[in-house]
Amino acid sequence: MNFHQLHIFYTVADKGSFSAAAQALHMTQPAVTMQIQSLEDYFGTKLIHRSTKRIELSEAGEALLPYALRSMELFRETDEAMSSFTDKLQGRLLIGASLTIGEYVLPRLLGPFGKKHPDISIVMNVMNTTQIIEGIMKHQLNFGMIEAPLSHPDLIVQPAMRDELKLIVPGNHPLTYKEEIGLHDLLEYPFIVREKGSGTRQVMEDAIREHGVDPAKLNTVMELGSTGAIKSAVEAGVGITIISPSSVKHEVTLGLLKVLELKDIEFKREFYEVYSKSSMLPISAVTFLNYLKKQAQSLDESFD
Repeated sequence: MNFHQLHIFYTVADKGSFSAAAQALHMTQPAVTMQIQSLEDYFGTKLIHRSTKRIELSEAGEALLPYALRSMELFRETDEAMSSFTDKLQGRLLIGASLTIGEYVLPRLLGPFGKKHPDISIVMNVMNTTQIIEGIMKHQLNFGMIEAPLSHPDLIVQPAMRDELKLIVPGNHPLTYKEEIGLHDLLEYPFIVREKGSGTRQVMEDAIREHGVDPAKLNTVMELGSTGAIKSAVEAGVGITIISPSSVKHEVTLGLLKVLELKDIEFKREFYEVYSKSSMLPISAVTFLNYLKKQAQSLDESFD
């Protein structure tokens, strides 16, 4: 018996068929069948009842399943524990990142990681969550970084970084001269928001509702489909907005925009890592995710 066989057994049980497991594992169906047979020979009992449509675990298979899952979890934990000692990493790291993360958060972190691991080729695609999930399921991405939690039977989704949205205004806006800014102060000015379905907008609207204000009361003059477009509109004086301060560092340095605090309300959110349950992450991906978690603590937009 070896870990590879337990991994295959878990994937067959999880996918419900030998053919689906073979596709997920990048193996031929006969190779998957042979490994299951070897595992059954080792234990001396039937683990899977085969039918033309769907497999069914035997009583022994049901008993083995949680141990197979624990072995995969232990393997991931082992990789995570050892990744900090691994200096000579090679290969290609394929990452899918949602808009804010891909454009404003990860680029600042990829450079130092690349210097430490120069033999890793990193390819990052900025995509929406649906595209990231599809890329992972088709094995076109090692993992993804998304801005909102999701539930998917074939994916592991867990928090990786924390972020907090802030009020963003033009550099000379009247609100910059107020000592305290309340939520109701925002209703007096034109407001710019992300498009419906955006994670950034969802976090903002949820927090506003929790504080007794209907988001429909905002004087929304524009709905824009990218953070870059919102920044340009705010800079031009079209309105104010609530977005991640990580996206306006350059404009704040130049004095074009300002980041302001709101009294008695916070817009906190998590960024999530997402990857396949059945495909083990390469050690380069595990190392990068661990690096990301450590660096997140020093980012200005992180909070404790």
